[in-house]
Amino acid sequence: MDKIYLDNAATTPLSEEVIDAMVSVMKVTYGNPSSTHSFGQEAKILIEKARREVADYLHVTPAEIIFTSCGTESNNMIIKSCVDHIGVERIITSPLEHKCVAETVLEMKNRRGVEVVYLRPDQKGDLDLNKLEELLKNSEKKTLVSLMHANNEIGNLLDIKKVAEICKENNALFHSDTVQSMAHMDLDFSDIQVDFASCSAHKFHGPKGSGFAFIRKSSGLKGIITGGPQERSLRAGTENVCGIVGLGKALELSLKNMNDYASHIKGIKNYTIEKLSNEIEGVKFNGRSAEEGSLYTVLSVLLPFKDPMIGLKLDMKGIAISQGSACSSGASKPSMVMMMILDEEEMEQSTPLRISFSHLTTKKDIDVLVDALKEIASASKIEKTNIEHR
Repeated sequence: MDKIYLDNAATTPLSEEVIDAMVSVMKVTYGNPSSTHSFGQEAKILIEKARREVADYLHVTPAEIIFTSCGTESNNMIIKSCVDHIGVERIITSPLEHKCVAETVLEMKNRRGVEVVYLRPDQKGDLDLNKLEELLKNSEKKTLVSLMHANNEIGNLLDIKKVAEICKENNALFHSDTVQSMAHMDLDFSDIQVDFASCSAHKFHGPKGSGFAFIRKSSGLKGIITGGPQERSLRAGTENVCGIVGLGKALELSLKNMNDYASHIKGIKNYTIEKLSNEIEGVKFNGRSAEEGSLYTVLSVLLPFKDPMIGLKLDMKGIAISQGSACSSGASKPSMVMMMILDEEEMEQSTPLRISFSHLTTKKDIDVLVDALKEIASASKIEKTNIEHR
């Protein structure tokens, strides 16, 4: 059975060039980057090369890039340090954030007494930036605004340049989880005045266990992992050299091929929307994921039947897909994002499904998926009819 992978928002397969670059480091450049001898300095040079590549992409200085293990660690470090080290007393966020942001914010509320204010989305998943501006104007507390750039479930894009401007005008700090958009979109942080951002390499065909935090210079942040001077003393511990090299190589390839990859993926996404709309009666699309201007790698579908086991059924047919965030997989209840944007009837009678694409996704993959969904829908309809006649 040929297997089909349609869960690229959870993670992407490693590029061969990335594997080769990492293997070379593991074989040849095994020195500790903190060592002063040639073995260590060779490793240090590779780290700084990757740091410069990231900084050039974002139009920032290399000193503002701090390598971490992933986006989750980056988000934890930024939010906790804002509270613990630079006096943030209030956090404005939304119920649409990734769990690593949502749970860290709640920890700061419970452990440090930080005031937490939520911007509620409308049924399309959009946030009211006028409300954000109002909230910032009506308080003198030192505030951190934490809002993701691209939603990992419904693909909505936040106007982070506008949010950054609102924050600057009101003396607030702005942190954005950019895990889903990093390396998939042009991001210029010399123009977009975000204070903090996060990245995970495995979202753009790099290795798991490697990411970075963007921390605007002179922010005053301190590390939450202590015990060494690595990463400007913001993240102690021996650096993951092969992972950082893999991140740098993956970023290089993504930027080199960004236009071609984006064009291909957008074509596949449009094909998927058309195919589903034509062949599954009553199908809907969540948020703005089916609209122009959404994150092109994600399509959130609302199937016109209830089947909480659909992920398993598709997996048994060789199709890897998600019903929401990978970090919520296995949960018995719908994700917070779905609960925010769907009404009660939709929650009871429909099934959300997240299809996420890469440049490796083909139209044949989508044909197989749609055929499988039609088969599952037909079986669901028969089962529902039998129940009604009992």
